[in-house]
Amino acid sequence: MGRGKEVKELREKMGMNRREFSNYYGIPYRTVQDWEAEKRELPEYLLRLMKYRAEIERKVKNES
Repeated sequence: MGRGKEVKELREKMGMNRREFSNYYGIPYRTVQDWEAEKRELPEYLLRLMKYRAEIERKVKNES
């Protein structure tokens, strides 16, 4: 699976549209579009960090 598809799956799992996702991570909207369309290559380390942040914040919300 390409990283663009992984970004889309992460975004959908978080229940966000592209605008919300880009605002959440502070990434330009166009960049998110390009990643999902695989027009631009997302660095592996950045994808791992995005997944990590999503997981940590979900755990924090569950503990509250």
